[in-house]
Amino acid sequence: MDVDIWAWVGDTQRQLHEAGNAELALALGDLPAQALEGRYAQLDIVAPAVAQQGEVVEQPWLEFFARYWHLIGRVGDRAQGEVALGDAAELAEFAGRADVRGCPAVTAAAEALAIAQANTDGPRYAEQRLAALGEALKGVEPDSPAFSGLATQYVAALLDAGTPEEAVAYAESAIGRLGSAGKAASWELAAASVRALLAVGRGEDALAALEAGSGFKPDDPVAKARREGVLRARVLAELGRKAEAVEALPDLDVVGDHPRDWVEWAGVVRRLADTGLVANTWQLGRLLRQWMGYFATMGAHRALVELTVIAGELAVARKGAWQARLLAEEAEEALGRLENAGALAEEVAELRRHADAVEAPAPQSPREELVGAFDAADGINADPERWVEWLWPLSGEDLEATRRHTTTLGFLGYPRTGADIYWRMLVEEGDPATAEADDIGFLTSLLIDAEQDERVTRLAELLPDGRAHLTRARLYRARERWEETAREAEAAVEAGIGLEARRLWAGAVQQLDDNAKGAEILKAVLDSPEVEDEDVWRMIVMATAAEDWPTVRAGAAKLGMPLRTEQGPIDEEWHLVRAFMPAPDGSRREVLAVRTGPATARLVAAQPRAVNYNAGDVVVIDPTPLEPVPEDEKERENFIIPFAAVAMLRPAGFTSWFFDGAAPTEQEWVEFNQVVDERGWSIWVYSDEDYTVTHPSTGERLPGLYGYIAVPPNVTPAEVDALLDDATERWVHPLAWLELAREVGVEVERHERIVKEYGL
Repeated sequence: MDVDIWAWVGDTQRQLHEAGNAELALALGDLPAQALEGRYAQLDIVAPAVAQQGEVVEQPWLEFFARYWHLIGRVGDRAQGEVALGDAAELAEFAGRADVRGCPAVTAAAEALAIAQANTDGPRYAEQRLAALGEALKGVEPDSPAFSGLATQYVAALLDAGTPEEAVAYAESAIGRLGSAGKAASWELAAASVRALLAVGRGEDALAALEAGSGFKPDDPVAKARREGVLRARVLAELGRKAEAVEALPDLDVVGDHPRDWVEWAGVVRRLADTGLVANTWQLGRLLRQWMGYFATMGAHRALVELTVIAGELAVARKGAWQARLLAEEAEEALGRLENAGALAEEVAELRRHADAVEAPAPQSPREELVGAFDAADGINADPERWVEWLWPLSGEDLEATRRHTTTLGFLGYPRTGADIYWRMLVEEGDPATAEADDIGFLTSLLIDAEQDERVTRLAELLPDGRAHLTRARLYRARERWEETAREAEAAVEAGIGLEARRLWAGAVQQLDDNAKGAEILKAVLDSPEVEDEDVWRMIVMATAAEDWPTVRAGAAKLGMPLRTEQGPIDEEWHLVRAFMPAPDGSRREVLAVRTGPATARLVAAQPRAVNYNAGDVVVIDPTPLEPVPEDEKERENFIIPFAAVAMLRPAGFTSWFFDGAAPTEQEWVEFNQVVDERGWSIWVYSDEDYTVTHPSTGERLPGLYGYIAVPPNVTPAEVDALLDDATERWVHPLAWLELAREVGVEVERHERIVKEYGL
């Protein structure tokens, strides 16, 4: 986006602050960081909210800005394809409106649409991309920051159009024009140039271009190191310098959360697999299978085929005959969604030839002993891909072999294949009404994972009432259809189905905010030998949310957990915890709290006014720790267990006021905290040791601090102002509490002067 847009953003933020909309101002400035840093849970909530606000206040530039960054978060690192095409096209149309056209960033809409089209199927949209990007580039000079982004996408479109020589020439021309204008190309444009050079077989030139562009400023600084590592490994691998390529290739844990890098990374692994320096294992195969599922869901059609071919060739290298054959079939099927398969069709055909030729290793045991050998295999070191191959001849004929074979297929990411085999054996050739409960459960799970909901419904129709209701409840639970889950699970319980149905029923009513009923459902079987600790904890959480203290005590007794009180609310002082609270932007905030019962904690840290919880609030926590307790004894001494907060139980009604200024002496701060504690108020400092303010006389940097003071609902703002004034009047440097001063109407000018003089 053009640099002028940032000046507009700054002005808009100031206007929003002055209008009292500080939350929107902060959200506006944070959108690009959310998109580039991968904070997608926040982005998916905040960006639409900002866009809607822009529409409400009739600021179309604000709406465009929010919609653009939300889209970039989707089509950039997340590599969404067809699922984002409609929104990308709408943004491009929106950018053409008369009241938006003047925004200096409107050309970014063409760039975003081109990315979405490339993600979907680059060659199909190549000509459209070239036309739209060419039109956008007409009004953009090289000295504009928008130039590099548009030029990068133009090079990519030329490559997808099958004109790599033109792509090389255009990239070199664009980089040259930038140099003549005294501007450096973006790293992304340099990377596009490298890929173009690889496409024409100029590997050494590609490496030189990569080295030359390494110092260029990236449009996406968060991703640069990772993406440059993948590209460097690719160049080195294509040059045959495989040992260096292995060293340059980022680890899986670096690229695993970034779909934009997956195809290129996997392609490098494919080239390096024969070195023995990169592990080509069943775990890799399972992971690639998950990535393929993501691309299928996102409508990234060409990436899906490319990754399927790579996964298939790696399976061939592992001598995974069954997997290679299935992947070849899926690649052939997926080709039908591409308008111009080009060379990719030949790659699929070659995969088919390789898959048909591969010979799998012979089984380790005779046919009649395979099931026993499977059960006796080392669960850590055994290769499930091998066992799928060896059990295949028995699957669909021998029930025990079929169970192991199909569930292993599901584990490896092939539930549809496993479901087909199981379905044929249990339904088409057998009678599901007489099948064992485990078999119906296994088949149902495979069908759900394969998204074959219609088959699940058909299966339920063939079962006795209890099992039928349970089967439908399992399906509805997987699809988060809670009312239907509750209805079917309740019917299953009434029909005599055991604990699983009761768990499904309780979980569904909990989702429907009927915690009291959920607790009752589980309490009815509290003394059953089948009940597990996890069931008891779930009951305790729901009973706590419903303030059903007798049930909480019954659960605690079941777990052998002593409580000091025998009746009434449980409000004890246990130990410090870290409560993870939901934030308005979709993220989670960590708040220090005191655990007061099996599933309760009282917050002790004062919170900003923008959030809907504060010090003194009692929340329900999920008693499952979010992090394991350290094994090291010294680490355990300072470890505070984190728990997720699941509901507000009793809000204390505290109100927070912001303070800021130069830090007092340690003694002054201790005395100040004592005064606050004596009144039952809460204070919390959010600044770190690096925070400094400006000395108004000398200009030197002084240690600073800022935070919030939270007070109960019976304390007036005037009382808070008076206490702060009395407690800090002898400090060398004053604190400012401007928002509070404005609320009270006392010494507002003094606080404004402190803010200005100390640069707060």
